[in-house]
Amino acid sequence: MKRSIELSISCSDCIRQSTPDCDDCLVSYVIGETPDQLTMTGSELAVAELLSSEGLVPSLKFVELRSTKDVRRD
Repeated sequence: MKRSIELSISCSDCIRQSTPDCDDCLVSYVIGETPDQLTMTGSELAVAELLSSEGLVPSLKFVELRSTKDVRRD
């Protein structure tokens, strides 16, 4: 069974890296203190979004360095 990648995030591409938002991000929660990259399948992403919507895990705070127009405010 082949795993299809739906989400791949590199923390070095995030404008919020090393900020308080980084500490409260899904990537830091899943990977730990020194996050680098998170890759999830569609199924894994759906579970993470469900858990996040219920407040059980932090939400994804990723904002790509090149797209600061789309900053998400939580």
